[in-house]
Amino acid sequence: MKVPAITDVQGVVVGHAADAEALTGVTVVLTPDGAVAGVDVRGGAPGTRETDLLDPVNLVQQVNAVVLTGGSAFGLAAATGVVSWLHERGYGFDVGLTKVPIVPAAVIFDLGVGRADVWPDATMGYAACIAAEASVAEGSVGAGIGATVGKVGGMATAMRGGVGTWSETLANGVTVGALVVVNAFGDVVDEQGRIVAGARGPGQSLIGTGALLRSGVARQSFADATGQNTTIAVVATDARLDKAAATRLAIMAQDGLARAIRPAHSPFDGDTVFALATGIYDAPPLVTLGAVAADVLATAIVRAVQMATAVAGIPAARDVATP
Repeated sequence: MKVPAITDVQGVVVGHAADAEALTGVTVVLTPDGAVAGVDVRGGAPGTRETDLLDPVNLVQQVNAVVLTGGSAFGLAAATGVVSWLHERGYGFDVGLTKVPIVPAAVIFDLGVGRADVWPDATMGYAACIAAEASVAEGSVGAGIGATVGKVGGMATAMRGGVGTWSETLANGVTVGALVVVNAFGDVVDEQGRIVAGARGPGQSLIGTGALLRSGVARQSFADATGQNTTIAVVATDARLDKAAATRLAIMAQDGLARAIRPAHSPFDGDTVFALATGIYDAPPLVTLGAVAADVLATAIVRAVQMATAVAGIPAARDVATP
């Protein structure tokens, strides 16, 4: 049975590429024929590319891809490979002399897992485009291969993050989907508020970030966690939206991130959500799209940690009993 995914949105395909030794990678959400886009940045430590052009007051109306990548600021180089792949195929914003592919990007910090001297580059970004298809792998893949969560005590308390996706199709045929790379300072919780993956205590028990923050025990470890986090996501729909509506869709989708990650939008995270609209169908009310976007993003976040696998001594959700 096919699992719902962001690629259920018409005009969207997804590709992953990764270095299994260095534990870093790239995930690209391709909309080669263009999609109206918006973005909402809530975290205190973001790393991004081409987000200013998504402001509704600015000229360019559509993007051709969104890149989610590991490698911290170094990993932004992966977007160059995506630009090359698109340019070779004639996609991009027509400036008369040529077509310039529009490719926003956001990064996670994964240098503390695997190798810190290897990060995604243009070659890896290009490879992710070649691999793009309608089927979306989840868990420890692509930009999520080195992702972790629950880092209030540094890597000593961490568990595995990863890539997750989900979608929902409305009665009028419009689909809303999400794809996320979960690399949070905090914990991932399910709909009942139970920790699925997060900060561990002795004996692999799940204590939770909130408890450790309140106790003050983890305060000395904040330096280890500073800047080493971030959850980055794309929500997409095949409804027709303008840039202002796409921006509002990204803003509303952040509610799903805050429901599934606790705490969210911390000074140590660079939480960023992009929104894409491929414009196939008439749009239902924006409040409907936004509410569904938050729901599918929350589900994708939980799936990201449920599908992850242990590596480098860092356990995954499947390895630790939920309290």
